[in-house]
Order: sequence, then structure tokens, then C-alpha cells
Amino acid sequence: MSPLFSALEILAQSPAPGQPQGPAAWVQILPMVLLFGAMYFFMIAPQRKKQKEHEKMLTALQSGDEVVTSGGIYGVITNVKEDRFVVRVADNTKIEIGKSFVQTVLKKAATEKK
Repeated sequence: MSPLFSALEILAQSPAPGQPQGPAAWVQILPMVLLFGAMYFFMIAPQRKKQKEHEKMLTALQSGDEVVTSGGIYGVITNVKEDRFVVRVADNTKIEIGKSFVQTVLKKAATEKK
């Protein structure tokens, strides 16, 4: 069989442009939809959950909490501002860091009981 004959045979079997292809189109699209759904549940949803937990942790931080930054700096929060924290890293040494750079809370400040 010549390559020209097989190419003509394939063109003869394919439907003309503009004609509906029927259920075969759904069978071709279904694996892509399933792949996207699996990717969402295994990659995107857990990442969004982790991000929401991190944001919740940041809003709960207050003065006196011991934290670790994403750069590995250990310190104690001394002041909470709108978009950043003032962190004491050593005696008489304070730095300001963006809220999103706090990675872990080591110890929550002791709350007063009344």
C-alpha cells in the first residue's frame, strides 16, 4: 500500500468540516477532563488549604509569640502592624518583617487569665 493511498483513505473516513462528530468527541475530551480533575484534587486543593491555614495563623499572631521566619531567623514579636511585624531577634535588636515571611510559631504568648 502506498503512503498516498493510506493518506487518501484516512481523509475519506474523516467527517467533513462543520459536521458534528457525534459521541466520539466526548470520548476524546473525557481523559483531559479527568486529568484536570485529578490534578485539582491532588495539587491545587491541598495547596489552597495550606495557604488558608497559614493566613489564619498569621491573623492569630500577637505580641510575645515566638516565631521563625522563612529565612530561618528566630525571634519574638514585639509589635503587630498592619502589614508587618516588629520582631526582637537579640537584646536591643529589632527588625521589621513582612507578615507573609513568618513560617512557624514556636511558642504562643501566655494569655492572662482573669
